Amino acid sequence: MSDLKITLIQSNLHWENIDANLRMFDEKINSIQERTEIVVLPEMFSTGFSMQPEKLAQTMEGSAVNWMRKKAAEKKIVITGSLIIEDRGYFFNRLIWMLPNGQFGTYDKRHLFGYAGEEDHYHAGDKRLIAQVKGWKINLNICYDLRFPVWARNTIQPSTQEPAYDALIYVANWPERRKTAWTTLLQARAIENQCFVVGVNRVGNDGNKIYHSGESSLIDPMGEIVYRKSDDEDIFSYTLQRDKLNEVRSHLPFLKDADAFTILPRP
Repeated sequence: MSDLKITLIQSNLHWENIDANLRMFDEKINSIQERTEIVVLPEMFSTGFSMQPEKLAQTMEGSAVNWMRKKAAEKKIVITGSLIIEDRGYFFNRLIWMLPNGQFGTYDKRHLFGYAGEEDHYHAGDKRLIAQVKGWKINLNICYDLRFPVWARNTIQPSTQEPAYDALIYVANWPERRKTAWTTLLQARAIENQCFVVGVNRVGNDGNKIYHSGESSLIDPMGEIVYRKSDDEDIFSYTLQRDKLNEVRSHLPFLKDADAFTILPRP
């Protein structure tokens, strides 16, 4: 397994304006000078964290997914972030993992943020998505999922005797008022799962005047902060090193001592 270059885009968002956000992210991706392999965008990157899916939802053939497909092919990169999607008569906060060849994976947010009424507007998912690229296994999550460690728990797979994944990605619209939870839990997920953790958050005020300070982060498998950015828009690229991951796991083989458990369907 080789190293993997990943780019985090921390950005303000145009509130409930799909076309403006797609133009903006098109420009931001075009501005990346160095070669990268994965570009990570925030949660609901085309709209902001809106509770109006009836007005904003698109299908999987809508302009936002089509933009991801075209941009991934043009730049020969993987693009990921979540969108408001209508599917089978339900609305989802759906993360798309778009490959350069047009194939894609999806993850529907499992933990809906009841404090903001998300569960009143969106349908929860019940399956994890662990994507693979260049031999890396990447567990993909959305915002509020960060508060639930069992959903992200890494385990040794009986068939391979290897961990289930190597990196965690969280895309978010996480408010500044709770930034301590965001930054602390990103580090905790890296330490307890012995993996790289990437958290990409938005900045600025949303349409409800809620301020987001970003704090997008990249954490190494020991919980050390490689990158963290507050308040300003930013584009940051970093190479995830396979040797570093292997060294941590071989020197401190904690995962093999973890408790066994089963995740049950939600009632």
